[in-house]
Amino acid sequence: MLLNLERLDLLVAHYVAGCLPEPAHILVGSHLEMQPSSARLADRLDDLAGHALDTASPSTISSADERLKAIFESPRSESNTAASAGDNPTLPHFLRSYAGADLDHVPWKTKLPGLKQHVIEKNAGMEASLLWARPGRALPHHRHKGLELTLVLQGEFRDHRGAFNEGDVSVADETIVHRPVASIDRPCLCFSVLLAPIALSGPAFRVAADILGL
Repeated sequence: MLLNLERLDLLVAHYVAGCLPEPAHILVGSHLEMQPSSARLADRLDDLAGHALDTASPSTISSADERLKAIFESPRSESNTAASAGDNPTLPHFLRSYAGADLDHVPWKTKLPGLKQHVIEKNAGMEASLLWARPGRALPHHRHKGLELTLVLQGEFRDHRGAFNEGDVSVADETIVHRPVASIDRPCLCFSVLLAPIALSGPAFRVAADILGL
């Protein structure tokens, strides 16, 4: 779990630097809304970055007028917009704007027995989705071919690293082989950003049982 926390701190640093892909940026921003300690870290990093800029020697920007024009003409991002009074507070503001719907109006699709999914965005190298698992539901044992980020919005899930509760982020990469299991007392709702495919692993009977939700 310590390694996961170190990786999460690195993600927060990349968030502050503005170099995460949009779905990962949305996920980390939502995490900051839910976890005050991480939000304080982001503020400190932002202050340090600002101080570094203040003390840096100025440099000449080529084509300054063109660059300013491009900035002012770029479309305004809605990701950071605060929710209105009628919004469902269950979803963080960042995520609610990105998902485009209140939680009550998410068009869920059954992925496996006891497991529902709503894909928000998908392309050749990325999939961002909401996942809902019934209490005690296990995801099939799998390994990762790249980075997967999972933010717990409601409930809890566990794997060999420990428990991930509301506001926590699981950072999984090629070194992680696991079988996440939702807590037995309540459903688990997550926001997942998959930046590379996963591959099922483990004994065939166990994989088959998990697929069927047994």
